[in-house]
Amino acid sequence: MTDNAREILVTSALPYANGPIHIGHLVEYIQTDIWARFQRMRGHRCYYVCADDAHGTPIMLRARQEGITPEQLIKETSKSHQADFADFAIQFDNYHSTHSDENRHYAELIFERNQAAGHIHARAIVQAYDPDEQMFLPDRFIKGECPKCGAAEQYGDNCEACGATYAPTELKHAYSAVSGAKPIDKKSEHLFFRLGDFEDMLKSWTHAGHLQSEVANKLDEWFEAGLQEWDISRDAPYFGFEIPGHPGKYFYVWLDAPIGYMASFRNLCDRTGMDFDNWWKPDSDTELYHFIGKDIIYFHALFWPAMLSGAAFRTPTAIYAHGFLTVDGQKMSKSRGTFIKARTYLDHLNPEYLRYYFAAKLGAGVDDIDLNLEDFAQRVNSDLVGKVVNIASRCAGFIRKRFDGRLAAELDDPALFQNFADASETIADLYEKRAFSRAVREIMALADKANQYIDDKKPWVIAKEEGRDSELHAVCSMGIELFRVLMIWLRPILPATAARAEIFLKVPKSGWADAATPLLGHEIAKFKPLMTRVEKDRIDAMIDASKEDLISTESNAKVASETIETPAVVEPVADTIDFDDFAKIDLRVARIANAEHVEGADKLLRLTLDLGGEQRNVFAGIKSAYHPEDLIGKLTVMVANLAPRKMRFGVSEGMVLAAGPGDKDLWILEPHAGAQPGMRIK
Repeated sequence: MTDNAREILVTSALPYANGPIHIGHLVEYIQTDIWARFQRMRGHRCYYVCADDAHGTPIMLRARQEGITPEQLIKETSKSHQADFADFAIQFDNYHSTHSDENRHYAELIFERNQAAGHIHARAIVQAYDPDEQMFLPDRFIKGECPKCGAAEQYGDNCEACGATYAPTELKHAYSAVSGAKPIDKKSEHLFFRLGDFEDMLKSWTHAGHLQSEVANKLDEWFEAGLQEWDISRDAPYFGFEIPGHPGKYFYVWLDAPIGYMASFRNLCDRTGMDFDNWWKPDSDTELYHFIGKDIIYFHALFWPAMLSGAAFRTPTAIYAHGFLTVDGQKMSKSRGTFIKARTYLDHLNPEYLRYYFAAKLGAGVDDIDLNLEDFAQRVNSDLVGKVVNIASRCAGFIRKRFDGRLAAELDDPALFQNFADASETIADLYEKRAFSRAVREIMALADKANQYIDDKKPWVIAKEEGRDSELHAVCSMGIELFRVLMIWLRPILPATAARAEIFLKVPKSGWADAATPLLGHEIAKFKPLMTRVEKDRIDAMIDASKEDLISTESNAKVASETIETPAVVEPVADTIDFDDFAKIDLRVARIANAEHVEGADKLLRLTLDLGGEQRNVFAGIKSAYHPEDLIGKLTVMVANLAPRKMRFGVSEGMVLAAGPGDKDLWILEPHAGAQPGMRIK
């Protein structure tokens, strides 16, 4: 560390422990890792910690679905997450879990201090309750039709179709996403954090340089609307920490999730002997930075600093928000194969391709970035392979074969080297400000200068002419010197490639200041290719594998629809359709309100189907297996958006799904208990 070294703690938002890491997540972790690596190269004491966000209803329910304990689920997920991060060269100083002794300690401490200061109170509220599962339902576990636009399958807090927000009680045809039962209203006492107590503090803090300007301005809208109390408790059953003094009540996951930053760092301090309190006391001269997605600004920039302030801990030095990732200009899609898991990417492509491409796109603001797969290949091939690595490959062979692998004792073009050295602080300033895309442009502009120098000098021509060995030596050595400087600047983005370059150059791990001093007279090793080109077939294979992931995880069951005429022989499979076409099928729960024979039809029954307020007439070829009276009152599944079909016996307004070899062995599909008419099947 240098005399003016800073002490920096940096975090990324905690990944949720109920699913794998995908490339959308990686935007944040790559951004944070680049910044942390840069700080270390500058000689600062910088720690990067993270953890799995391991509590909440979704984890409890998924563990139940898989027949394992929540503890088993989060343990397995943590292994998967950490393996993915490691293979993408995300260098955490500590990776922990919110389901830890440290997190329990600080969650209880922050709660108790705020409670003692009068910032927490209890009051009864009415919530949606699942009578079948006997549990209160979070908003995201209630679905129904949007009360504003009528869109189906919307969550209990907001509509993804029209953007409206509302209370779960306003949903039409609401049902529990857990059991399918219709929620009932039930009263329960909850604990609330008085966010309004911190309004003056937060207004000052949010405009004191701790946030990007666009984020601070956005928060002003919440101040204008009035800061609302925050419900920080949840009822059992819930996977999390029980609140001291409140049996059957648990800390809401968003209370203990950001506390996971403290817990992970405390775990690191206990292992290394650092003084935790020195970093988290209110007057600490250390620095604390959070990198987050723009969708969780509210929790991090209002609740989190208020909770910390109320509990006598320091607040963040800055919170940096980033935008979302699109792929080829569209939201990531499982059907198109652009919802790409981190592991699927790693199975096909070099992780440093993605690190570089994200860096080349990321600015200091909250704008979304797009992964254009064609541009991705072109940029990596042009910049990294065609420009940077190419410099070393054009010069190293001559140095090795003609000059025993030793660089010249003097610079061929001192002014050009000085031009590079002078750019070092400009590039460092861009890294510091997280303006990575501008830093990359500066680096690549200098890579162009290095290649232009080699093109002008033409060492391949000099090598063929007698008496020009010293000139050849000087030119190729100069090329290697410039390559080394470029790799120092790219080290935060390409740590593995930089490490291989250091082996080639026979130098220790480089610091930022090393760019100013040439290697004059230094011996280098035999050059080995540092990076290969991105091949389109590898990208195509990755996309195909992502589609296969979809098939393997979401299409494990075959559903057969009933037919009007049962074929006597098995016919060849029809032409395939795209998943997007299949996804258009609207499957709904329907109650059979009436069933009757169809005069003149050997195989058909006429069904009157109730879709929860709407009735449809459907002809179904299930007469061989069912008597009409046996069907009345049953729930089944129908294709609700099939175009009406005019038949000899009338108009059929949909299709009932059934499975089986036929004749008496034919069964209509029946949804799970608790399903309601009109409920959509996914």
